[in-house]
Order: sequence, then C-alpha cells, then structure tokens
Amino acid sequence: MAALTKTEFPDLKLIARGKVRDLYDVDENSLLFVATDRISAFDVIMENGIPNKGKILTEISGFWFELLKDVVPNHLITTNVDEMPEPIRKYKAQLQHRSMLVKKLKILPVEAIVRGYITGSGWKEYKKQGTVCDIKLPVGLRECEKLPEPLFTPSTKAEIGDHDENIHPSKLVDIIGEKYSNLVAETALKVYSKARDYALSKGIIIADTKFEFGVDSEGNLVLADEVLTPDSSRFWPADLYTVGQNQPSFDKQYLRDYLESINFDKKTSVTLPVHVIDNTMAKYVEVYTILTGKAPQF
Repeated sequence: MAALTKTEFPDLKLIARGKVRDLYDVDENSLLFVATDRISAFDVIMENGIPNKGKILTEISGFWFELLKDVVPNHLITTNVDEMPEPIRKYKAQLQHRSMLVKKLKILPVEAIVRGYITGSGWKEYKKQGTVCDIKLPVGLRECEKLPEPLFTPSTKAEIGDHDENIHPSKLVDIIGEKYSNLVAETALKVYSKARDYALSKGIIIADTKFEFGVDSEGNLVLADEVLTPDSSRFWPADLYTVGQNQPSFDKQYLRDYLESINFDKKTSVTLPVHVIDNTMAKYVEVYTILTGKAPQF
C-alpha cells in the first residue's frame, strides 16, 4: 500500500502543510486537519512516508481527546467524515480515519513539553550541566530515570526545516503573557498526569510528550493539534523498563536511532528503507492496540 504524503482536494482551501498534517479551511468556525503518512525526525521530513501512519495518529488522538476532555476542552468536533460538511464528505475515501474537523483557535506559538523521565535532549543537557531547559535537577540522575516530579519544559515552535528551541518556562511570559504561561504549564502537567496513569495501567510508560494549545474566541485555553501519539510522545513498555540505559520504545525513537546509525546530518531528507518503514509502523500499531484495547480498523 502506498503512503499518502500529500493531499489535494480541489473544492477545499488549503491553508498550510505541516510536517505531517495538511490543513484546510472549512468555514468561519472550523478547519479540516488531514494527517498524511509523512514522517519527520530531527525536524526534517523524510523522502518517503509510512503507509497508514496518519490513520493511526488520528485514531489515537481521537481516543485521548475523549479520555482527557474532563481535564481541558479540546478542538475536536468529529473524526466521522459522515458528520462533516458535504464538501468534505465527497472525499470520504481519502479522508476516512485520517481527518479531524476541528474548531478554529488562536494557536499559541509554543510547544508544551512535559517530561516524566530524563531522556533524549533532556538527558544530553543534564549530562553537560545538570539541568533541563536550564532548570536545575538533582545530582546523580541516571539515563531514563523517573524524575521526582513531572517537568514542564516548553520550546519555541520552529518553521519547517528549522529546529524547535528549548526554553526556560520563565521565558514563556514574553511570548504568550503571564496568564497563559501559568495556565499552559498547569494544564499540560494535569493532562500528562492523567494520561500517564492511564497508560501505566495498560503497561505503557509515557516518558515525555508535547502538547499544543490554542485560545478560543472567549479566551479559554483549548487542547489542540494531535495528542499523545507516537509522533509526539515517548512510549516505553513498563515490563522492560530498566534505569541507566536507553529503552525499547513504541514510537518514533526507532526511526531516530536508525538515522543516528547512518550518521544523519539532521538537515537533508533521506529515503527510508523498507525494514525501517515496516518496523516503525508495527510499533505504532502495537501501542495503539495496547492503549485503546482494539486493533486498527483499516
């Protein structure tokens, strides 16, 4: 099956193409998010995609939006194409399982990253200077160790081709103001904590994740974009977790590790071999099945 790496809908107005999603204008109140099968790593979009990956991302986001709606409102209107306006329904064959009709929001220009364990870029910084996003941490932490408390470590949102920049939480005030700086930090930690506890009950550790938030016309904070997918989170099998080493994972880390093994320059797009495509998708499907309790219906 071919990967869908670009969408074209003549009757819909394309607003933007992100690293994974194509966004279309629907009306004054709503947008259409279409999750393609594009995959990126180190902020670089790969030459080829992962067949059906966009469907997994959409289905798992829909699952989490429903589970977390009592913590914070979210932007999802429906994932059911039959419930969307007619100009969208005519493209049902392409949009089924990979599209979300969402509310228009003013998106805040930050990534709300929450870390429950020290790994990835956080581990690299900690080894150098004992901090993550310039936040001082206890001495003697080991790789992938659980942090004393989940840590809110935001980053700026870069344009495609550029890299997001980790920043100290205090710098958020200059970007989104004091009110939303505090609210984003508090809400991100609450969302992470509920998701972490649910996932652990299914045998999955959520090591870290990133959220995006928007503001509606009444000034309310709303959870947006995707949420707790293998693209935006690190998922580890709890039964294999061992402090002091890199962990097996159900997410994009497999792809990152492959790219590191070929000395990827983190700038130039490359074509992924079949075994990397197949193994990456297998991990996405596995974590989806464990978390939702059902196999993908496509």
